[in-house]
Amino acid sequence: MPRPSAERREDLVALYREVRGCTLCPLHESRTQAVFGNGNADADLMLVGEAPGAHEDAQGVPFVGRAGQLLDELLAEQGLSRLDVFVTNVLKSRPPGNRDPQPDEIQTCRPYLERQVELIEPRVICTLGNFATKLLSGSPRGITQVHGTAQERELGGRGVRLYPLFHPAAALRTPRVKEQLREDFARLPELLAMGLPAPAGGPPTRPSGREGAESVAESLGRTTDGDRPEPEPPGRDQLGLFG
Repeated sequence: MPRPSAERREDLVALYREVRGCTLCPLHESRTQAVFGNGNADADLMLVGEAPGAHEDAQGVPFVGRAGQLLDELLAEQGLSRLDVFVTNVLKSRPPGNRDPQPDEIQTCRPYLERQVELIEPRVICTLGNFATKLLSGSPRGITQVHGTAQERELGGRGVRLYPLFHPAAALRTPRVKEQLREDFARLPELLAMGLPAPAGGPPTRPSGREGAESVAESLGRTTDGDRPEPEPPGRDQLGLFG
């Protein structure tokens, strides 16, 4: 049986507090704050990136730099905004110097991401770049091989469509990648309109559509100036982001 939205949101807030105080890997020693993710706590669409960068580490919100601006632009082209989706990363703490995530760091953070999927119950998960794609697909195939092709997977105990995409940061560096990313984004409305794939051993556990969806302001952080967060001083208590 699907769980009520309010009940799942309560557990998501508890998970946020757990992530905020996490010291399970050495990254907590150099971060300003953990970046849990934000957006609609009952979103049909979840986007999973790699790890927080300097801006994200300072503000406590994912994708707030140039890559985040491109992400917002691509979402808007499909009639979506941060109010409609949930955005997070594989790692919740910034790796020093924005280096690649290490395997042990990914495995340490993995249960947090899996729990987010379980509680938000998205219908489509966009993996942005290699790290998120390989982790959630369970395949070593890189993003250049699989981008733009939806995969049916069981995550969080339910069937979802995994949709690998190039990372927006890569698109900023290479015009052709940006063009391909835009083309792949154009398929999102079609994927979101599909019914849920059945998980192994049973039918889909959630009907299409959302009733009583929690907005970003009511769940995991209010944004200003459109969907761009206002700069906050490092170390801000993120509990203030909750309504």
